[in-house]
Amino acid sequence: MSKTVFILNGPNLNMLGLRQPEIYGRETLADVETLCHERAKDLGLSVDFRQSNIEGDLITWAQEARTKADGLLVNAGGFSHTSVALMDALLACEKPVIEVHISNIFRREAFRHHSYISFAARGVICGLGPKGYAIALEAMADLVA
Repeated sequence: MSKTVFILNGPNLNMLGLRQPEIYGRETLADVETLCHERAKDLGLSVDFRQSNIEGDLITWAQEARTKADGLLVNAGGFSHTSVALMDALLACEKPVIEVHISNIFRREAFRHHSYISFAARGVICGLGPKGYAIALEAMADLVA
């Protein structure tokens, strides 16, 4: 039976391909989802890919992961830098978490250098574009094996 990984995407990620392509590239969130499903299949994983601009949705999904997922990849977008509540939900789910960012948050504005999500994460992948999701899935496959 394959392990299930929730991939949670936060605010503005639905605008990938349109919003600041010089930072985030031209690939859409649908492209990222396709990449994740293909890589997960190769790794024997099942993916539940979600996006919301609403903090409460991400918190609810993190709580749901406690019983319905084996691990989580989280690109919380701007909530990474502001949401103690999401961090708490990720800690409470007691599953391995990998934080993903398309851009290198450490080469950007100073406020982006701190992430509450990192406190709940086993690892962080940033700055590798959408490929960071595929790399995170490879690491997650090892964590949930």
